[in-house]
Amino acid sequence: LSDYLHNGNLQIDNNLVENVIRPVAIGRKNYLFAGSHDAAQRAAMAYTFFANCKKHDINPYKWLKYVLENIQSINHKNIADLYPHNYKKLILDNVEE
Repeated sequence: LSDYLHNGNLQIDNNLVENVIRPVAIGRKNYLFAGSHDAAQRAAMAYTFFANCKKHDINPYKWLKYVLENIQSINHKNIADLYPHNYKKLILDNVEE
């Protein structure tokens, strides 16, 4: 609470986080049956990507299509260029050109 009082940029609640994790909490019982630990990790990664698409107002279908079309041609050091928030920057840059 003291950090909030000293920094006016901080929000006093965590509603944003609660709203993002609500679908995970609602479906928690269903996620127990992912099949294996590795499958559960892959599912969590997919949920994270799609939640980030939603957060950045990105169409998940268009983003995933872009990733699948470009993943082989990208250097592994630049893999972060395929993340949703970077995809949005790329799309905005292409629109401005």
